[in-house]
Amino acid sequence: MKTIGIIGGMSWESTAVYYRLLNEGVRARLGGQHSAPLLIWSADFAEIEALQASGSWEAATALMVDVAKRLEGAGADLLLIATNTMHLCADAISAAVSIPLLHIADATGAVLRGKGLNKPLLLGTRYTMEMDFYKGRLTDHFGFNVRVPGEAGREEINRIIYDELCQGEISDNSRARMLEIIAAQSGVDSVILGCTEIGLLIDQRHTDLPVFDTTEVHAEAALEQALG
Repeated sequence: MKTIGIIGGMSWESTAVYYRLLNEGVRARLGGQHSAPLLIWSADFAEIEALQASGSWEAATALMVDVAKRLEGAGADLLLIATNTMHLCADAISAAVSIPLLHIADATGAVLRGKGLNKPLLLGTRYTMEMDFYKGRLTDHFGFNVRVPGEAGREEINRIIYDELCQGEISDNSRARMLEIIAAQSGVDSVILGCTEIGLLIDQRHTDLPVFDTTEVHAEAALEQALG
């Protein structure tokens, strides 16, 4: 099995889910005492969040590129960025290393296309919902008509992510509010949980629309590539 390098800690709440899913996936496939060979670099998320909030994307990218090089040097065979938002740095990381970076939007887009879906509602941080690095990739690579909530909905989802989920707080009230935002959308055929923490709050049980947890999709795609 190939060694997976994970750029994590953004936040560690979802990085822990990646760790569990990857190890469970290897055990399910190989049985016995098998587990996943992983290299994990985990950020101090306060530093990353401050760079995001100030729009210091060049500094954030430089940090991420440095980490990717360290993981490659330590023996990683492929890379995961265990967060949707910081895929803003994905192209720079890919250009800086010689090992493959498995893009979370590509993994998600492939699953949706395989199910004949093309009008997803994208939920995530305001950066993921408002900037083009993620929506544009889904549009350009897969031809999707990507929708996002209105401004008030985007702000509420962003607040829930940073003020609650990234700090380990799971609120029934916030779950209800997020489901209200989903229900208010029209003309969509699926929901992308485009933040690796949102799956801690809602899942397929909570809505009739097909739900795609990017953490689960990303981990599954990584297992396929690592065991391929």
